[in-house]
Amino acid sequence: MKCQKCDKYATFHITELTGEERVELHLCEDHAQQYLSETSEQHHLAGNSEESPSGEVSWKKIDENLQEVDQQVCPVCGISFFEFRKKGWLGCPFDYTCFEEHLGVLVENIHGERKHVGKIPKKAGAVPDRRIELIKLRREMDEAIAIEDYERAQTLKKKIHEIESD
Repeated sequence: MKCQKCDKYATFHITELTGEERVELHLCEDHAQQYLSETSEQHHLAGNSEESPSGEVSWKKIDENLQEVDQQVCPVCGISFFEFRKKGWLGCPFDYTCFEEHLGVLVENIHGERKHVGKIPKKAGAVPDRRIELIKLRREMDEAIAIEDYERAQTLKKKIHEIESD
């Protein structure tokens, strides 16, 4: 999905409820920061520094939580949640498990539900587990090569070939 203000990917999906009116915004990183800072200034001018009288959390607190979430990294492929938000795609199937809580909110906002209702290919049975293992082994092999541990890299390469030949 594209940003409503430019042609970049929308990584922020904001739903504002004012009274009975519901406004949905789909913004890229830059426009979302601009929007949040404008909204934060409006709240600050109204006297809302940390928490409003109605108990709503301030934009400052939301921004702090978002920065904390952005630091989460997938142990299999190494992609961070920030990279996902910036690029708009995940690195491996394990990311759905790793970022489940935060992706669930996005999916629910976009599709209205978190649960997939539909068909799953019959031949998809054990394939995801094998793919996850291959991604993990390739990443470990790249790391071993980077630190010049060629014996470990060779061992990992043999494991990869064994899994691929099965």
